[in-house]
Amino acid sequence: MIMNDSAIATGSLVSGNRRRLCLGGMAVAMLGVKSAGAKSDCAPDAWPLWRAFTTRFIQPDGRVLDASTPQRHSSSEGQSYGMFFALLANDRARFESLWRWSIDNLFGGTLRGRLPAWWWGRAPDGSWRVLDGNSASDADLWFVYALAEAARLWNQPGYARDARMLLAAIESQEVSEVPEFGTMLLPGAAGFMRDGGLHWQFNPSYLPMPVLRRLAALSPRGPWSRIAANTATLVQRSAGAHGLAPDWIAYAMDTQGAWAFTAHPEKGSTGSYDAIRTYLWAGMTPRNDPLAAPMMKSLRGLEAILARTGALPESVNTASGEAKGAAPFGFYAAMLPYLETAAAPGPRVQAQRQRVEQELARVLAERATATQQPPYYDIVLSLFGMGWADRRYRFTRTGELAPRWASECKASTS
Repeated sequence: MIMNDSAIATGSLVSGNRRRLCLGGMAVAMLGVKSAGAKSDCAPDAWPLWRAFTTRFIQPDGRVLDASTPQRHSSSEGQSYGMFFALLANDRARFESLWRWSIDNLFGGTLRGRLPAWWWGRAPDGSWRVLDGNSASDADLWFVYALAEAARLWNQPGYARDARMLLAAIESQEVSEVPEFGTMLLPGAAGFMRDGGLHWQFNPSYLPMPVLRRLAALSPRGPWSRIAANTATLVQRSAGAHGLAPDWIAYAMDTQGAWAFTAHPEKGSTGSYDAIRTYLWAGMTPRNDPLAAPMMKSLRGLEAILARTGALPESVNTASGEAKGAAPFGFYAAMLPYLETAAAPGPRVQAQRQRVEQELARVLAERATATQQPPYYDIVLSLFGMGWADRRYRFTRTGELAPRWASECKASTS
């Protein structure tokens, strides 16, 4: 078992006396969240993979620890994903501890006008603190989504207030008008628009369509419907002729004064650990969403490689179609929703599912975790992909979360 960092990370600013102000049903209504009225006595879902994640990654104070780096870091991604998974598992206590730790350590103790720092951990001087104060907009979206849906499903108006405050900060600090393209979400508050607005950088995997649909309902006068439409365009145009999603893509003016998507100046045309989520989100987008089919069609390249070779690559060159390396098992988990949506469940999908199950059993075995933490990213992708494949959750066309426990709880209490 991995050593608990709670005693080590004394820089964690957990404020036991701080409690968020609850504004009652008014806060929920102002955010556009309708209460689902879930009964408080519904037990948490007995989800084995979630229990494994809580045991091996979540500290008692609510910090998601990734021990794979010297900084033994936590990230806004890990905290926001953890909150989403806690919601899927109907684990209210864990959700609250994850959010409280995030406010105290990533937001600096307040949500007012603040975006969370994306990276926190052990600094060179041995202190525990924010290591990079820039934001990561994908995590910011997942924070808002998890809070808003927790407010609705659990009838917790305080979470609606927090979601509204963070959404306002995102809209004011991370959304920009891109020349000859339109309204888009930048990957973070700083560093992604350069050369006086002549060079922009985007990460297609930062923009899950169901999340964007939900934000459009939460903020009807906001930019999210436009961002959703432009996200589909971004996915289609960045995938190119080979149908392969890149990790990053640039958008810049060429020497003739025309705007075009082009390879990222530092990361090139690689599609790998970020890009795998683009297929994940496309596969989970409801089929009755008008943007689902165009995105799925534009991303056929990775499925074609799997069908041809029987395996997924660790990376691809989106410009040439060249594939390299052997993908970790989390990639197969992330592809399950895409494969099931693209071609009804069958032997090929079942084979990939079995591959993931076997690898999960191996990395989560007691002997494997005695001296090291399981691979964080593979476990996270498995929570998304296997949770979806097990029908533990779905998204509606408007982006509302439909967790399995909600319907089971309603049935058992009616």
